[in-house]
Amino acid sequence: MRAVWLGKFGGPEVLVAGDAPDPVPGEGRALVEVEFANITFVETQMRSGTGPSPVRWEPPVIPGNGVGGVVAAVGDGVDGALVGRRVVSSTGGTGGYAEKAAVDAKGLFEVPDGLALDDAVALLADGRTATMMTRAARIREGERVLVEAAAGGVGTLLVQLAKARGAAVVAAARGARKTELAVRLGADEAVDYGEPGWAEKAGQVDVVFDGVGGDVAREAFGLLGKGGRMVSFGLASGEWASIPEEDAKERGVALVRPAATPEELREFTEHALREAAAGRLKPVVGQRFPLDRAADAHAAIESRGTVGKTLLEVSRPS
Repeated sequence: MRAVWLGKFGGPEVLVAGDAPDPVPGEGRALVEVEFANITFVETQMRSGTGPSPVRWEPPVIPGNGVGGVVAAVGDGVDGALVGRRVVSSTGGTGGYAEKAAVDAKGLFEVPDGLALDDAVALLADGRTATMMTRAARIREGERVLVEAAAGGVGTLLVQLAKARGAAVVAAARGARKTELAVRLGADEAVDYGEPGWAEKAGQVDVVFDGVGGDVAREAFGLLGKGGRMVSFGLASGEWASIPEEDAKERGVALVRPAATPEELREFTEHALREAAAGRLKPVVGQRFPLDRAADAHAAIESRGTVGKTLLEVSRPS
């Protein structure tokens, strides 16, 4: 099969397409003919060797932690009725940038009727995260909610989910293209955090969804009043907000760090897939690259010019 190899840590150019042995589904596993592979910002960090622990890649390795496709075969102990089903699944951390992937059959999610496979892949990780963050924030109708990185994979979903809970949503993103996208998705207001004074324009809020970290997150923290909640889900800036607990307590603000059981995480993903199938949640697939151009996909994400989710598309000879 064709796959993308990480032979050493470095820039996007270290991702090189080549041949790899076809995976074989062992006991409890399923073989997926991959049609789409999910790429995350964290994977660009891991490729460079700076990814967050405890997850680390050890070259040579085929990267990729999320795939969507059709089940081609199953190993012992797995229901054969899965063969031919459209599914999305985590790979366990590696093996996703490839034409085929052997995955834990217990981790498969069948794609609901009416939901496109690429949309389902876009929701696999980001839908779970956005659903978990929204529930952890305990948004009340009429509250003002600030969503950082509002044009990203998770941020675009948070805008929609917060709006569905009756919140007034303030989207924060960098550049007009991204702020305009957030407004189209339902945000009531949008601010460009690349401009001076953006926080003053945003005004006081009740909830902050922090997907940027660093200085942007620290400014956003200052917008929270008593009873406010700050929920962190990403560090696009390269660093966490690192807000001291003492400062939060003094202000009467809760720093929310969501935790969930494996069963709850599965339910979050299933919920996102159902909402999307019903037309109530729309993932944004902003960029698509052929499998052999995984390096270009990583470069695009690192340029900060992407919106929504970036996917690799696997094409096969007809």
